[in-house]
Amino acid sequence: MTEAIAVPLHARAGFAAILACVLAALAGLMFGLDIGVISGATRFIQAEFRMSDHAIEWIVSSMMLGAAIGAAVAGWLSATLGRKRSLILGAVLFVGGSLLCGFAWSPWMLAGARLVLGVAIGTATFTAPLYLAEVAPERIRGAMVSTYQLMITLGILLAFLSDTALGYSGAWRWMLGIVALPGALFLLGVLGLPESPRWLLLRGRRDEAMAVLDALRDDPETARREADEIVQQLRSPQHGWRLFLHNANFRRSVGLGVLLQTMQQLTGINVVMYYAPRIFAGMGFGGGAQMWATAIVGLVNVLATFAAIGLVDRWGRRPILYLGFAVMAASLGAVGALLQAGTPTHALQAAAVAALLVFIAGFAMSAGPIVWTLCSEVQPLRGRDFGIACSTCANWIVNMAVGASFLSLLDGIGTARTFWLYAALNLVFVACTRAWVPETSGATLERIEQRLMAGLPLRELGR
Repeated sequence: MTEAIAVPLHARAGFAAILACVLAALAGLMFGLDIGVISGATRFIQAEFRMSDHAIEWIVSSMMLGAAIGAAVAGWLSATLGRKRSLILGAVLFVGGSLLCGFAWSPWMLAGARLVLGVAIGTATFTAPLYLAEVAPERIRGAMVSTYQLMITLGILLAFLSDTALGYSGAWRWMLGIVALPGALFLLGVLGLPESPRWLLLRGRRDEAMAVLDALRDDPETARREADEIVQQLRSPQHGWRLFLHNANFRRSVGLGVLLQTMQQLTGINVVMYYAPRIFAGMGFGGGAQMWATAIVGLVNVLATFAAIGLVDRWGRRPILYLGFAVMAASLGAVGALLQAGTPTHALQAAAVAALLVFIAGFAMSAGPIVWTLCSEVQPLRGRDFGIACSTCANWIVNMAVGASFLSLLDGIGTARTFWLYAALNLVFVACTRAWVPETSGATLERIEQRLMAGLPLRELGR
């Protein structure tokens, strides 16, 4: 009788954990929507407000400035308010910022609205992967954190499709404002999330933490053991800034997180995501063809992310990163070569698009999800909020630099050389992965922390 009841309870616990992770990962959907939606709107915004390329760069990159600000304060918010309330705050800002974008009456108003969206994204990009790493069972942690990246890619695809549908009428206000609808649904979803059991234990609320763990884990013994491990770690309280100043091993993990996020942004992915129609125009495509080609980019981005979710806990982090950086270097080199030679025929245009799609697939199956996974894994619990805040802030600062410089790079060194520059950076990242990136699949967060604090080389923190 007891066994007959236990199996459905276990299944229900597993389902509850996955459902909580999926709802939290919807923060990535909002992130993707706001990244993708600006791509199709820029030419209409530029025409209405009669703006230069440099001004458009700042409209695009103002969101990244806000995201850097959001990421900088997200650690304090997450530690003080909790993971759940931080996600709720991000959802409210998503809705408000999207509505402000839709009603913007001037370029400055639009930049300010995108700054608000950026704060929402910065808060969410810090909190969601952290929440996922703390709630997901160990055996599927990599896949669940990678789900966040899947949601980003799905959001980008939906934004590209929406832009394509609305692009025929040039309704850029609808392109930007309609994002408030999924934002409202995201808000409703996060209201039903449980709080992170690690945060509850950090606050001394063991009964509440055990109730959450019992609901999310396969059996009470697993929940009790996990709670005991967390409590053991919490005997040394979390003081991120103080730990950073006085502990060289923690500085190493923070540096690794910053490096990983810098590598992710300098692959060139957001060059494509923010300026895809402009890139396709340079290949000789007309207005409608530019938008449909951009939508195909979004579709490939989604499909390749499924490969990452399936492989991240089987192949491991490092092999996938090696493959991804090599593929991205080769494909961007090919895009640059084709653009240098010119693409006057349909065959050459198709070859350039194919190379760009290979690049997108390479990113979506490797650096996109793996970097977020690693950044949530390598920081010790006592300084996790601070460490992830630093790496997320670095992500947005580099992202802003990329978004604010791409059109200027095209004008300064030419399209082909710009793509060759990013190809060369991807080759450098292969060497960086070999030198510093650990293999963390199959390793508990507690074991990774123990090896870090024991002074082992960064590449040996995992298994």
